[in-house]
This record gives sequence, C-alpha cells and structure tokens, in this order.
Amino acid sequence: MVQIVAMALYSLLLMAVLVVGAPYWLARMVFSSKDRGRYRAGLGQRLGRVPAALRAAVAGRQVVWVHAVSVGEVLAATRLVAELEAALGEGWIIVVSTTTATGQALARERFGAGRVFFYPLDFAWAVRVYLGVLKPKLLVLMESELWPRMLVECGRAGVPIAVANARVSDRSHGRGLRVKAIWGRVLRRVDLFLAQSEEDARRLVTMGARAEAVRAIGNLKYDVRAPKASRVAELIREAAAGRPIVVAGSTVERTNDRGLSEDEIAIQAWEGGARRKLGALLVLAPRHPERFGLVESVVVEFSYRRASDWGTEREDVQPGNESRLEVVLLDTIGDLAAVYGIADIAFVGGSLIRRGGHNPLEPARFGVPVVMGPSFENFRDIVARMQAADGIRIVQDKDGLESALVELLRDHEQAQAMGARGRRVFEAQQGATTRAVEALVGMVRR
Repeated sequence: MVQIVAMALYSLLLMAVLVVGAPYWLARMVFSSKDRGRYRAGLGQRLGRVPAALRAAVAGRQVVWVHAVSVGEVLAATRLVAELEAALGEGWIIVVSTTTATGQALARERFGAGRVFFYPLDFAWAVRVYLGVLKPKLLVLMESELWPRMLVECGRAGVPIAVANARVSDRSHGRGLRVKAIWGRVLRRVDLFLAQSEEDARRLVTMGARAEAVRAIGNLKYDVRAPKASRVAELIREAAAGRPIVVAGSTVERTNDRGLSEDEIAIQAWEGGARRKLGALLVLAPRHPERFGLVESVVVEFSYRRASDWGTEREDVQPGNESRLEVVLLDTIGDLAAVYGIADIAFVGGSLIRRGGHNPLEPARFGVPVVMGPSFENFRDIVARMQAADGIRIVQDKDGLESALVELLRDHEQAQAMGARGRRVFEAQQGATTRAVEALVGMVRR
C-alpha cells in the first residue's frame, strides 16, 4: 500500500513538472532554431512509441537492455556491450537507450541505429510498453541513472537490475543521506551495483543499498578501447605542420553573466604564451553541441576553421589576424578521443568552472600530459591515482593554465615523462570490463 501511494505521488509530481514546463519547451521547439532539434529529438520514443527498427531487431532474440545517459556513459559502455554480447553468444542482443541527443548520435555510430533508442519518460505507460516489447532478461543502468518507476516496473516484470560503473558524487551522497528513508528504498530495488571504487561502494551502502548487492570492481573507463581512426585528427595534425597542438576538451559554459566560459579561459591562457611565444595550434572541443555557434563567435578574431568544414565549400580558413590556421573548433561528434591522441598537451574541461570535471584518462591513454582545474569530483579516484604518480597537473585558474601550457610545451622531456606516468596509471587499472561481464553474465544465467 505504501509503495502504491508513493508511486502515485511520484507520478503526479513528475506530471506536474512536465505540465508546468511544457509551455517553455514548446516555445523552444517552435521559436528557437538552436534548440528545435534538441527538444524534439526522440519525443515519440520518450512517450512510449517503440521504433519499428527496434521491434525488428529484438524479434526472436533474448535481450539485455543497457541504458547510457549521454556521451560519457556511451563511451564507458562501448566495450562492455561488445564483450557482454560476445559472452552471451548467438540468440542474444544488447539494445542501448540514451537520454540526450548527443548520446543518441554517438550510440548509433557505435552500436548501429537499429538497436538504439531514447529512454522513455518515467511514467508507467511508457515504461511498460518498452518492457513488454523488449522483455529484457536484464536491465543494466550506467553509472548513476536510477528512475523509481522503471525500478518498480522491472520488479513487477521479474527483470533483474544492475548498475554498472556505479558512482556517487559528493552532491549525490549528501542528498541521498538527507532523504535516506526514501532513497534507500529505491537503492534496495537494484540487484547488483558494480561500483567504480571502494569509496563509491561505501557511499552506496551508507545511502541504503544492500551491502551484499554492492561490489567494487574498478572503473570501466580505464578499459575504453583506442578510438577508431579519425580523418579529422589527421587533418588537424597536417594543418599544425609541426607546430605544437593544445587540445581543450569538453569545455563548458560560464556559470553567470559576469564570468568567462571555459572556452574563453582556455583561449586567454593559450593566447598569453603558447600562441605568441610558441606558435601552438589550439583545438577547442565544447562539451555540448548547442554551444558550437556561441564558441565560434568567440574565435572569430583568430584564423580558425570548423572541423565540420573540412571537405566542403567552406574548407578555407576563416579570416582572422593571421593567414595560417590558429584555432580549430571541433564541432563534430565522436572525434575528441582521437584528437587527444595528436595533442602535445590536453586540458580536460568542466574543471576550471565547477562541473565536477571530465575523464582525464581519455588523453592520458596516449601518453599526453594532462592539465585540469580544481573541480574533478566526478573523477576523484582517477585523479588521485594520477596525482600520486605525478601524471597530471592541477591548476587553479587561467594564470595557472597559461603557465602550465608554456612550461610543458617548452620542456619536452618533462612533458613526455609526465604523459608516460599518466599512461602507466591508465594501463595499471584495466580489467574492470572483464569483471563486469562475468558478473552480468552470471545474473543472466541464473
């Protein structure tokens, strides 16, 4: 009875949020060319319409459903999906859902469009349609995406639930403890948590998860395979013509009207010494595609090129202060990992502006020296290991980033040694995917 009342209240609250927000979202769909595709993408699927291609893909096959919210989760799931499907063998298929449009685009590229779809809104009618069509033998949620209605409906349908690469941020831990009486009930519906670290496992238990359902197996992002060949990366290398390359990846927007965006901070840090004194080429890779146009308006004073323009009639360098290329705006999806591989230095964004940081392993795997700001809460364990090995440089502000860029570009031996230490950290921590696959196959076989 308590569960019925709780879920009814939850559904009413969720519906109220959608109703109140509907005018805003509709206005953005109609009047904003920038957001039109973003808000319309997958709307029917989110409301419970199962794509015909997905129905065809699962027909006559046993299904494991993996949910990866956005780009980062899709990257972490890529190898897991491949190895899990290989371990299960013929007659099985892994289907993949995402929440964001950017995650959807990358998932379609990685897994094929036929088995990729948008995650349904957390209403009973939408969730039940997908469970009825897919009839999954297992639902695997990546990292921290827990929706109460989905968990309840899986319980009713007898679908076991695992959370792979489970993590608990500082903010989530604090919130979870404050509402432990409620959130603990949600966590106890999960059959198995495969945590990134012992600290994540401990936090899950303190928030109410069953201790016997939590295992610390390591971070799947240590096992991310080398990226596929990227023509964009090769073109950037050719355009640099031997000049050093600085990649600022996953940069984010400003937090208030007075502050600078992380792109602007990176530009100022590069311009102060790396550009003027050392002639470095800057590659800017904004985290969110809807910001590409805004970031382009910032780089127009330099000689720049959009990566998407290569091979088109707009291939020429856009006018700036100099005739040679100075800045590349990486406005393509799925190329950043490969572009990190050609960098002389990588700045990993979401860290000078407080966003919790992004994954420093993506450049570290190539032996590229990594620089981050002080906000790395989302990757605390990884950064701590890299700091212990002196394989990463943490800076506090724009001046610190500028100094780090100049120092590492000038001192090649120091930069190479630092990059090598970071790469050893990456290599030493691999194996989480194998452990995750063994655990998930065990759940399916039982």
